[in-house]
Amino acid sequence: MSGSSRPAHQPQGPGTVQAVGPAERPLLRMRLLDAVDKDRRDVDVLLTALQQVVAEVRGLGGMVHLPGGGMSGILYLVADSGLPESMVRPWLIIPARGTAPPSRAAREDTPAWQPDLAPPDPVPGRDPAALWPSHVPAGIAHLAVPIPGGRRRGALSVLFAPGDGPGAAECAFLGEVAAWMSERLRSSGILSPSSTLLRALESGAGLPETSPWDAESEAPPWDTGREASPWGADGMQSLTYTWDLRTGRLTSDRPVEEVLAGIDPGVMAGGIEAWAELIHPDDLPGAVSGFDMGIQFRGGFQDEYRIRRQDGTYLWIEARARTLTDDEGTPVKVIGTLRDSSATHTAAESVGRALRHMSDGFVALDTDWRVGFLNQAAERLLGAAGEVAGALLWDIPALHAVPGLEHRCRATAAEGRPAGFDVPGPDGASWYHLRLVPVPQGLTLYITDTTERHLREIERAAAERAAAERAALVQGITRELAEAVTAQDVMAAVADGVMTPLGATGLVMLDVVGDRLAVVGSRGYPERFTRRLDGLWAVRDVTGPMGDALRTRTTLFISSPEELLKRYPKTEMLLREGDKQAWAFLPLAVSGREIGAAVLSFSRPRVLDDDERTLLTALSGLIAQALERAGLYDEATTRARTLQRSLLPRALPELPEVTTAARYQPAEQGADVGGDWYDVIPLSAARVALVIGDVMGHGMAEAATMGGLRTAVRTLSELELPPDEILGHLNDIVGDLGNDAFATCLYGIYDPVSRRLSYAGAGHPPPAVAHPDGSVTFLPMTPDPPLGVAAPPFETHEVLLPAGSLLALYSDGLVESKDRDLTTGMGRLAELLSRSVNALPASRADAFDLDALCASLTSALLPARGALADDAALLLARTHPLDAENVAEWPLPEDPMAAGQARELVRAQLTDWDLADEDLIMTTELLVSELVGNVVRHACGPVRLRLLRSRALICEVSDASLTTPHIRHTSATDEGGRGLQLISALSRRWGTRHTRTGKSIWTEQPLPAASA
Repeated sequence: MSGSSRPAHQPQGPGTVQAVGPAERPLLRMRLLDAVDKDRRDVDVLLTALQQVVAEVRGLGGMVHLPGGGMSGILYLVADSGLPESMVRPWLIIPARGTAPPSRAAREDTPAWQPDLAPPDPVPGRDPAALWPSHVPAGIAHLAVPIPGGRRRGALSVLFAPGDGPGAAECAFLGEVAAWMSERLRSSGILSPSSTLLRALESGAGLPETSPWDAESEAPPWDTGREASPWGADGMQSLTYTWDLRTGRLTSDRPVEEVLAGIDPGVMAGGIEAWAELIHPDDLPGAVSGFDMGIQFRGGFQDEYRIRRQDGTYLWIEARARTLTDDEGTPVKVIGTLRDSSATHTAAESVGRALRHMSDGFVALDTDWRVGFLNQAAERLLGAAGEVAGALLWDIPALHAVPGLEHRCRATAAEGRPAGFDVPGPDGASWYHLRLVPVPQGLTLYITDTTERHLREIERAAAERAAAERAALVQGITRELAEAVTAQDVMAAVADGVMTPLGATGLVMLDVVGDRLAVVGSRGYPERFTRRLDGLWAVRDVTGPMGDALRTRTTLFISSPEELLKRYPKTEMLLREGDKQAWAFLPLAVSGREIGAAVLSFSRPRVLDDDERTLLTALSGLIAQALERAGLYDEATTRARTLQRSLLPRALPELPEVTTAARYQPAEQGADVGGDWYDVIPLSAARVALVIGDVMGHGMAEAATMGGLRTAVRTLSELELPPDEILGHLNDIVGDLGNDAFATCLYGIYDPVSRRLSYAGAGHPPPAVAHPDGSVTFLPMTPDPPLGVAAPPFETHEVLLPAGSLLALYSDGLVESKDRDLTTGMGRLAELLSRSVNALPASRADAFDLDALCASLTSALLPARGALADDAALLLARTHPLDAENVAEWPLPEDPMAAGQARELVRAQLTDWDLADEDLIMTTELLVSELVGNVVRHACGPVRLRLLRSRALICEVSDASLTTPHIRHTSATDEGGRGLQLISALSRRWGTRHTRTGKSIWTEQPLPAASA
């Protein structure tokens, strides 16, 4: 480092006092520091000392960094002086092991010099280089000296102008002030963060959004004054831990893997450093800051961050803690809880992200009418979140001009119904639509910019007034365009409504496809000409009349061939093969977007008058909107049908227990999809679930509800729940959707061993059964209301089905119409089923026959022409019982000998079934041995073993216990706990099913190819 000698400033003139020399000035400054009040806050002490240092060494500014009070490895900025906030922000948090002068001085306990100021090294989740201001002058020097503090030191930094470094005396003064700082701070042991750091914390600049050192917060549930609970307030299981700050040891009230699935069980033994290694790098700065500040301020703190599982994925956890101190106020322990918050965080993050980035403004108000949340669009209109959060809605300056806002809000909340109204913007040129929606927690406000809509309305009104004399013509064309559905309809409406009144002899309509103009249709031109015209013009080609008209968004009128060639020399083909003498080129655009173009032509040269030009200009907008609607109709129809098909099963499963076929017919053509659905779900023990349902109403929302219910049914079926419980869960799901959501459903389970069908319904028509003798009956049903308004429990019915019975599950749209009531329709269905069964014996029925039967039934019951009033769904299922020769069942004793006996029975039975594959036999013996051993060891009798040969080899072991086994993680020293892992590895599927007398644990194995 180079030093510079500066002469002391000597004031001149009468009455001047002899200036203090360079040698006395540092002593005088130290006396001033010693006189600082002992009761002043630490941050004030540091700031005073820093100001004295910068003044003495004539620096540009200075900073003080100190280590955190919890996790090591971080230095915090606790004071700064003389520097703009943009230069301070990169230095808020720096790594203790970095290369910047403060890091080196604190780590190496020696002064550190850097001739050119540069950004500090990054910490996980924070890159100071990205925050570095672009206007920092070159050549600024950086000097840092250590602040003594044992093994954990801080640093005092000063920035110097280019070429102006400190001398030896000034360096000595820096060290003396650093020692003074250490002595003053040692008495308190705590520090306050700098104002810059606090502002960064409030704005979320890489640190937690909440203040983790809030000592005024309510005592957490793990307060030592009461017993800790393993469950959080929301019923989620939690883990209580203790961190000894003196030894660094971590302990917990239970194994960490019981609460946080997939986390390394040995992480607690590794202490706080091992736990910190699991924290996601993006979340580590916030977690470190929360711990450090919470410990320094002896208070409670809370954070949410991600930790790494053993498989490399991450888990969201919510961590709450409280710092405990000894009698002298020194922090000695941190006691807290951890819980898995992945589900809550994912849902909240998804909803918050959607609200945050939605195009309309969104404001959430609490019950006191104060702003609790607003998204980015609302911030642009009302002000930054930090300025308006917590304020009364009508006290926000941007809303002062909204008349009666407070009255409207209170009236909407009292009535419980949404309300909306339009208001002008503060600039006088914009318009907004405000929609108030009451919610249980307060009120939500949606703000939509409707300026464009208002402007279009004004322009449309002006056009209508200017064209009053042509009202009849415009009304006629408008009516035809409004009724036009396809692009060809639009073409016909324009040709019939415009060509004759204007004396035109030709019309070509084009649509934008990519960057070219494709011909939609033509009148008055030969087909050869329109084929050549198709794709000839580019949308942006300004060398042709059409591209020029689209570019300027104005109708282009050409009165003669000479004028056309003069303005657009490349149009010889249009003249030669089109055989026209005058043209009007109409650009078709909506909201600034090109839709297409229309060319109206005349057989003789002609100059259109102002009224005719005004008419064509006005019509171009109407034609564009009609053409856009036609395109949207085609897209919506395709999209709706695709959605409907994707929500229904692509193909029904091929099962030996039932042969199935299905049909679905939507209510009408267009974008209104329905909510009818059906499904066939394979269950355990060769059973099959048959489901059909109907969400009332039409539209995307109903289709989405249908998809959700179908997914819920499949999920609940995997849990082996009976029909009445499944309907109960579905009723809760539909009920949560709102008072206007209703759905009917019929759920049945067919058991091919007992030949019984167990079923329950909610507002759905009863299933029909066609018996092998040709008779048809409708199964009894309890008249339960639809899902969403029903009051569980639902009643489950059972019926014995003869072999070869044909089940017909259907929605009301199949049998009911405006010309036929439900009873008459069911009678017609029974008649058709009886006739079909007599013509097609069960012995010859296969999937192809059932599919043909589905087609004939829907064709006979649904109208051949015209749209349906409601969706219609039909599911046919031919039942095939499992023969007795494919079922084997034995009782087993309740003693350790039962496993060996089960193995012998299995080997003999598989041999008898010609399944003497040694691998299959050995695997089955091992599975049965584990199942029976678990029952004998952990459950109670009677114990039974059953083998089924169906679509797979099914092994079942039943007992009278209701305890459900679960796979658990085992350590290398555990002597047990691996049985279920072995069962899961050896079988294709396995599970537990509760029965009337207990439970049944089952496995499925694929049969050899020849047997299958």
